Amino acid sequence: MPIVTIRVTREGSGAGRDRVTAEEKAALIAGASNLLLDVLHKPLESTFVIVEEVELENWGWGGLPAPEYRRRAAAKK
Repeated sequence: MPIVTIRVTREGSGAGRDRVTAEEKAALIAGASNLLLDVLHKPLESTFVIVEEVELENWGWGGLPAPEYRRRAAAKK
């Protein structure tokens, strides 16, 4: 029984959106499930997929929270 966890940032995938849509989550679940079916021959009925949304303030890289990293990167351009 595979369990797949997909973490996405809660900022949406387009202008003015602050989260991933139900349709996008459904596509992620279908895609991950089908990948395990194709590669590992795991039946769809035995694959569990969890989609977690992470608030923008709760992740970062380069030693900075994501919003600050992006601000600095934009200022360099």
